[in-house]
Amino acid sequence: MQNPFVSVIIPTLNEEKVIEDTLKALKNQDYKGKFEIVLGDSFSKDKTARIAKKFGAKVIHTKKRVVAAGRNAGAREARGDIFIFLDADTIPTFNLITELVKAFKNKKVVGATCPIFPLSTEAKYFMLYWIFNQFTKASIKLGNPTLAGFCCAYTKDAFEKIRGYNEELETSEDHDISKRISKVGEIKYVDSAFALTSIRRVKKWGVLGITTKYIKFFVKYHLLGKPTGLDEYKPIR
Repeated sequence: MQNPFVSVIIPTLNEEKVIEDTLKALKNQDYKGKFEIVLGDSFSKDKTARIAKKFGAKVIHTKKRVVAAGRNAGAREARGDIFIFLDADTIPTFNLITELVKAFKNKKVVGATCPIFPLSTEAKYFMLYWIFNQFTKASIKLGNPTLAGFCCAYTKDAFEKIRGYNEELETSEDHDISKRISKVGEIKYVDSAFALTSIRRVKKWGVLGITTKYIKFFVKYHLLGKPTGLDEYKPIR
C-alpha cells in the first residue's frame, strides 16, 4: 500500500529564533512517503519566511494574527491527505510522521496526537509535561479529547468537513477542533513517537503559574464557554 501524502503545517509569526531547528528535524524524518512543509505565516517581520524557504517549505501569508488563521491558511494550500499541525518551537522525533500516519490505517481514525516533552533536562518541567500527557490520554479515553496544538494530526477529509479551525477563537482553538472533529471519527494517542517543545512560556509564567493559568483557561472554555483572549495569552518570543 502506498504511503499517503502528508502536509506538515506550521503557524508562524516572527519565529526566526526557533523555526530552523524544527525544520531540520522535519528534513530528517524517516517517512517513506512524500510530505511537504507549509507555513501559515502572519507576515513575519523577521527572517522566518526566508529560513523556511531555504528548507524548501511553502510559505502562505494571512493577515489575521491568530494561530487558528495561520493553521487554516496553511491547510487551504496543503496538498496532503493527512495534515500534521506542528508549532514552530516544537521539534519532532525522526519517526513522528511515520508513526502518526500509522494511526490512520484504521479508517475510523480522523485525528491523532503523541506525547509532548519539554526541551529541558530539569525534572520539574518533565513532570509538568508528563502530567499534561496523562491528561490528554485520559481526555481521549473519556470521549472528550483535548488535544494541544503543539503536535496533532487530522485527515484532510475530516478537517474540511468541520471547516477547520475556528478563527474567531484567539485561544483554545486546538481544544475546540479536537472536540468537533471527534464527532466525525476516532482520535488516537500514539506512544511510539513524541515531540519536544520550547519551555519559553513555562519559564515566563513559572510551573505553578502556568498550571494555574491552564486550569483557569480550561474551565473558561470547557465549562463556561468563554475562551481566554490574547490579553491573557500574549505571544512570547
